[in-house]
Amino acid sequence: MIERALPILALVSAVGCGVIGGVFFGFSSFVMRALARLPAEQGIAAMQSINVAVINPVFLGVFVGTAIASGAVIAAGLWRWHAAGAATLVGGGALYLVGTFVVTIAFHIPRNDALAALDPKSADAAARWAEFLASWTAGNHVRAAAAILAAAALIVATCRLRVAAG
Repeated sequence: MIERALPILALVSAVGCGVIGGVFFGFSSFVMRALARLPAEQGIAAMQSINVAVINPVFLGVFVGTAIASGAVIAAGLWRWHAAGAATLVGGGALYLVGTFVVTIAFHIPRNDALAALDPKSADAAARWAEFLASWTAGNHVRAAAAILAAAALIVATCRLRVAAG
């Protein structure tokens, strides 16, 4: 049963990683640049709005669902460590879980929460916004790269699983 389900699980995880990687790539490549071009008050307000809008069933379903699928892929890879593609499964799943999911929880959410509490009209808003832009975007580069590399690793693993299955 696991032999038939594992390539499907790996592919589903790969697609989720690719979708999330694409979202984070978009933020790294143009969304944050566009927000940085706005006056601080407007940029802060826009990012605060984005951080509220992102909490929705569609995004969270893919984001958290991919983390769950990645965890299952890691477990399956460890369970069948001797088989073709196992190390690539574990590596791909770990890239997403650590480089995307954990980085979001440990790094981005606290920054987003601090930004939510910031009054865009306060005296120190512009300085805090500049700090936020620099650190948040750097961390987002990590998330984007980890998710995209995870997708690639899981696609390779899926191919190896299919070849090994004959």
